[in-house]
Amino acid sequence: MSESSTPTRPVGAGPLSGVLVADFSRILAGPYATMLLADLGADVVKVEGPHGDDTRSWTPPVRGEVSTYYLGINRGKRSVALDLRQESDVVIARELARRADVLIENFKPGGLAKYGLDFDTVRRDNPGVIYTSITGFGSGAGRHVPGYDLMVQAISGLMSLTGDPDGPPYRAGISVFDVMAGNHATIGILAALRHRDATGEGQLIEVNLLSSALTGLVNHSSAYVAGGTVPYRMGNAHPSVFPYEPLPTADNDLIVTAANDGQFRKLCEVLGISEIADDPRFARNADRTANREELRPLLVEQLRKRGAEEWFDLLVEAGVPSGPINTIDGGFAMADRFGLEPVVSVGEGERAVPTTRHPIRFSATPATYRLPPPQLDEHGAELRTWLSEPEEQGRV
Repeated sequence: MSESSTPTRPVGAGPLSGVLVADFSRILAGPYATMLLADLGADVVKVEGPHGDDTRSWTPPVRGEVSTYYLGINRGKRSVALDLRQESDVVIARELARRADVLIENFKPGGLAKYGLDFDTVRRDNPGVIYTSITGFGSGAGRHVPGYDLMVQAISGLMSLTGDPDGPPYRAGISVFDVMAGNHATIGILAALRHRDATGEGQLIEVNLLSSALTGLVNHSSAYVAGGTVPYRMGNAHPSVFPYEPLPTADNDLIVTAANDGQFRKLCEVLGISEIADDPRFARNADRTANREELRPLLVEQLRKRGAEEWFDLLVEAGVPSGPINTIDGGFAMADRFGLEPVVSVGEGERAVPTTRHPIRFSATPATYRLPPPQLDEHGAELRTWLSEPEEQGRV
């Protein structure tokens, strides 16, 4: 790990304390990955062009004058603006890459080679580097195709699975494969750091959105690969389990997920129709799935006697998974109710920003929230000074 430091370099206590990350990524997948690394103690230097990460201008909504999109994925980092059309800034970028434990980028494949920031060039001066490249469709035959999450949702088949059976396909409400690819990049980086600890060797990690999508389609992918079945959208229904969908109550719809025979029997008991669990049409999951159109009205008739929140409490108490369909504010309220403390503050004073808590809890090395999302080039002067000075100590 890089031991060189500057007096203003943040020192973390997390499990990745001492790891220097050169973040040449932008938009979502890469910045999400590097934010997770920063939460765990890594020193992340966010390299931006003169006009900054595109998400700085993705508004509305805003907090003050800053895009909440940008705020949501860039805490814990220091920003330096470098114009790679200027040789002096290229020199600074190369020095950062030389000192980094991890470099992450999501340029088009080969896009950094002309600046001497491709894997082969960086590795010559920094053989221990973990070089992580995120693309849309890989570095082979798909290298020329731009990688946007919406495109991947369409190409992968996800949109064919989303929406009403008789309606048009829909995108997911978030850039689900950008987030998934960011998580996969993080996993790859952590595994590669472990390998380097054991061998001293760095390596190239390649993550692409389409591969993340295909593995993320899990049971649907397996239905095709292992079973030769092409699944199609079923609205909110599940192809293999029933009940596993929203059902109407006296006020709002309620998600009911009785995924095994025991849960279904408990559901019937709470609804006051215990005899249904012994009906041979519904005795096993395969029976319930085959006869879902007969079973659904029997469940709905009972569910309409109470509201969704009341049924939620009764069903969960009995061990039947269920949940109301909330807006996002309701989701945070539910997390508060369960003691998950979903919101933390990063930064101090006027720069303090509320942000979503890191999803992983560690008993010994908890996530930290040291720096608010940086202003463009906020740390440029100190980083340029540091990278212009001789490195006092090399990698150990």
